[in-house]
Amino acid sequence: MRIIPAIDILNGKCVRLTKGDYNTSKIYNENPLEVAKSFEGSGIEYLHLVDLDGAKSSHIVNHKVLEEIASKTNLRIDFGGGLKTDKDLQIAFESGADQITGGSIAVKNSNLFKQWIATYGTEKIILGADINSGLDGEKIAISGWLEKTNEDLIPFLENYHTFGISYVICTDISKDGMLEGPANSLYKKIMNTISGLKLIASGGIACYDDLIALKEIGCEGAILGKAIYENKISLKQLENFINTN
Repeated sequence: MRIIPAIDILNGKCVRLTKGDYNTSKIYNENPLEVAKSFEGSGIEYLHLVDLDGAKSSHIVNHKVLEEIASKTNLRIDFGGGLKTDKDLQIAFESGADQITGGSIAVKNSNLFKQWIATYGTEKIILGADINSGLDGEKIAISGWLEKTNEDLIPFLENYHTFGISYVICTDISKDGMLEGPANSLYKKIMNTISGLKLIASGGIACYDDLIALKEIGCEGAILGKAIYENKISLKQLENFINTN
């Protein structure tokens, strides 16, 4: 299972939100590159970079941060937030993204998103599928989690998997930033329902044992944010996980 630390960018700074609420933003570092280099120095190879400004603005904003991290580290970056047009996608890839994540676009303009999959291939395009189980059950939430939809998670995933999507990042927003454990039952349900999906768990990871549990479920990757920044899981522990798993 891949270990994928997250850097969320708001006003050019490395922040974390709680349950996706922009009013809860907490700055952890003024310099995202510094954070990325610390990850790389611990043997981590992957990075989940989120443009929170872009998610609110509905177009890419922090591509310069992406470009700086991509050019000054060897991290393989998946980038998301505000990617709505072919131009946004072009900028992201030209700025150094290895993969992009599309969430809102996959709901609001499925034809364009499917065109991206067909053009760039399933190794380059990740489907973002987020829900807030505490409020909306398994209805997809979009636009930086500010908007709920009538799309049910499992049929939504099945539709795109049939079309060819391989990678899916799924976050239960009610667990994001809470450090109370990930949505294991949800991930088990997804894995048991849709075979062959490369499921990346995100949200709620609080300790080393959470990583072991997600690996046993069969998740392809795990995205960690606040657990690292709040020292609930050390970079040394992540290095150990990478070396032994």
